[in-house]
Amino acid sequence: MTGFRLGYVPGVTPAKWVRIWAERLPRVPLELIQVSAADAPELVRRGEADAVLLRLPIDRTGLHAIPLYVEQTVVVVPKDHLITAADEITVDDLSDELMLHAQDDVLDWERPPGRVIEERPVRTGDAVELVAMGTGLLVVPQSLARLHHRKDLTYRPVSGVPESQVALSWAEADETSELVEHFIGIVRGRTMNSTRGPAPKTKTVKPKKQIPDRSRQKPRRRR
Repeated sequence: MTGFRLGYVPGVTPAKWVRIWAERLPRVPLELIQVSAADAPELVRRGEADAVLLRLPIDRTGLHAIPLYVEQTVVVVPKDHLITAADEITVDDLSDELMLHAQDDVLDWERPPGRVIEERPVRTGDAVELVAMGTGLLVVPQSLARLHHRKDLTYRPVSGVPESQVALSWAEADETSELVEHFIGIVRGRTMNSTRGPAPKTKTVKPKKQIPDRSRQKPRRRR
């Protein structure tokens, strides 16, 4: 077998699945490729990865995709912000807040709630820097808030807003490859015995030709 190339978008952590892969297929190397959310679908369409962990929705033309889990949506705020007094807030709590909207936003909406600042940061990381400067607040999946963690910032869950869904995607083909089937089994939590993949080849044993026991045969009479 050749190696398996797995793409993943920022914030998604494939470490658990990579570990299981190494345990089950120790002779098949797994290469991790970090890719932006915008480029993730094209990575498998171009054949530069065997599969990719990305966020839905995407254009599924030429792609398979199986949803894996839903991410909690949070608002990133300075640690001394009034919002931190609550354990969870609603979308209405943001109506009067200045809000940042990064150009690489992965949530499925036209714009966040509140008073959205027209000038949009290019990347989520840039937007987090602006939150730290007191420019505005930022709504993102919790995994991205953790990825861009800063000591002077924190986050709170937000209800009433879109949630992102992480999925495994791979290119459509007449037959899904053996290694992709193995990885699908891993992310779906199948055991090693139930994981899809090629069935172990078994040798067909031909039945031995039986040799008659002549010692028990009665001697023929000579005429």
